[in-house]
Amino acid sequence: MSRYRELYKDEIAPAMMSKFGYKNPMQVPRLEKIVVNVGAGEAKENVKILENAAGDLMTITGQKAVYTKAKKSIANFKIREGMPIGCKVTLRGEKMYEFLDRLVNLALPRVRDFRGVNANAFDGRGNYALGLKEQLIFPEIEYDKIDKVRGMDIVFTTTAKTDEEARELLRLFNMPFAS
Repeated sequence: MSRYRELYKDEIAPAMMSKFGYKNPMQVPRLEKIVVNVGAGEAKENVKILENAAGDLMTITGQKAVYTKAKKSIANFKIREGMPIGCKVTLRGEKMYEFLDRLVNLALPRVRDFRGVNANAFDGRGNYALGLKEQLIFPEIEYDKIDKVRGMDIVFTTTAKTDEEARELLRLFNMPFAS
């Protein structure tokens, strides 16, 4: 069992119960999944770019990436419906907690001029989105072996009903919010 799962059970759940006045431990919001997404629009000319992006995602998350396809054709971007334009990984369970631990304790402190993540990037339903400009902040990625610096989106899906509950949950998971 990861230390974040233990942290949730032993410290986070009781703290959330007392702060929000939950009567039942099943009411306490929890982390449902983490989705890591890389958009590679330039993959329409070269499929190798998408394969490299998926390889980077697999190195970072430890799970095979799924290719995402365009939902609509957009003539200005020269994209047709069904073309692969990105890849994503959905993490749940043990791998999710392990990734969260590495993100908070190893990767985010390596961001240049880091002052904390945006505390207002919640969607109104208790989910949090975080954008990273480069994959190099993860220690698993070797600088010499990458073909291009790529950004990624990381979405934390929680069972929280409000943004305030989700913010408190992520804060208790040591997410470094900017003050």
